[in-house]
Amino acid sequence: VGRASQKSAARSFHVLEPAGTKWHLQGYACMAGNYLLMMFYTTVGGWMAAYIFKTLTGEFKGLDSDGVAAVFNDMLARPGYMTFWMVLVVLLSFFICSLGLQKGVERITKAMMSCLFLILLILCIRSVTLPGASEGLRFYLIPDFTRFTENGVGNTIFAAMGQAFFTLSLGIGAMAIFGSYIGKDHTLTGETINICLLDTLVAFLAGVIIFPACFTFNLEVNAGPSLLFDTMAAVFNNMSGGRIWGSLFFLFMVFAAMSTVLGVCENILAMIRELTGWSRPKGSVVCGTGVFLLALTTALGFSVFHFQPFAEGTTWLDFWDFIVSNNILPLGSLILALFCCNKFGWGWDNFIKESNTGKGLKVQKWMKPLFRFVLPIMIAFIYVYGMSTFNWR
Repeated sequence: VGRASQKSAARSFHVLEPAGTKWHLQGYACMAGNYLLMMFYTTVGGWMAAYIFKTLTGEFKGLDSDGVAAVFNDMLARPGYMTFWMVLVVLLSFFICSLGLQKGVERITKAMMSCLFLILLILCIRSVTLPGASEGLRFYLIPDFTRFTENGVGNTIFAAMGQAFFTLSLGIGAMAIFGSYIGKDHTLTGETINICLLDTLVAFLAGVIIFPACFTFNLEVNAGPSLLFDTMAAVFNNMSGGRIWGSLFFLFMVFAAMSTVLGVCENILAMIRELTGWSRPKGSVVCGTGVFLLALTTALGFSVFHFQPFAEGTTWLDFWDFIVSNNILPLGSLILALFCCNKFGWGWDNFIKESNTGKGLKVQKWMKPLFRFVLPIMIAFIYVYGMSTFNWR
């Protein structure tokens, strides 16, 4: 959609929608989704940056697992500290965006991705050479279908699909902004496969780092922030040369997070500039200020702005994540699928013509029922299932 109109999501629907329809309203929903994502993801990115500093300075030295967990909880309770690292991420992101697409976002992203893969490979080699690496790799790579059924087939599939929506920022136009900058020399199908393969490779290598290290030091493998900021920090605290390896790990996490933040911030900036005509520097200042003010709800939500939207212990972060991950991403993807492939939207002929422009794999005509019916039904099912099984209390 983005490449076809050379616009961001907010404008793509205006340009491509049939006369008299209201598809353009989804563009504003995409813009809202981008802001909502940055309202909590900039804070998480700040945590990762803070942990580089904490690891380098030896803050975890001599602490057991409970002590490492206490460091994270102490960080959450310090509003000034939380705000500082969140502001750092916002300032850095919009400063890079203000430099321009090629001189800023593209150049910095290429450098970060190169460093990310280098760090990944170094950490993987270190992890698989640990004494207990074989047990961790066995747990990670050998399928255990009893766990699959214990957790519920539906829950497992929903979690996997939810991760896919989130990691690619589908449904909020983040891919559209990159699509608008892609040339016509390669088909979108080929580019899509490359993106999926690279994204899966990074996730796979991250698992190669995490699981052998956890099993080596007999630390429980949990999900969410406790795995990253408690378990992994404890792993490097017990490892020889842990300051160096831990700093590299959290630097890798910062690069991975910043790749998402830069893409979303560029999308926000592009949408606002198209609506207002502002220059990049002015748009960066205004958009950055807006993201900062909105993200304060998350940064201060653990100490100042107390709010429990769901189960006991949930915060503003859980609330914004629920809106984005459980609602806007799947529903936005559903709307995009319906818009692209049906005659009441952009239309199948227009979609396949744009997708197949250039060299590479192409969308085949026999795939039309898959795109028009199967894909929307699957997305709708995932959304309904997720809402019906969500732990509200």
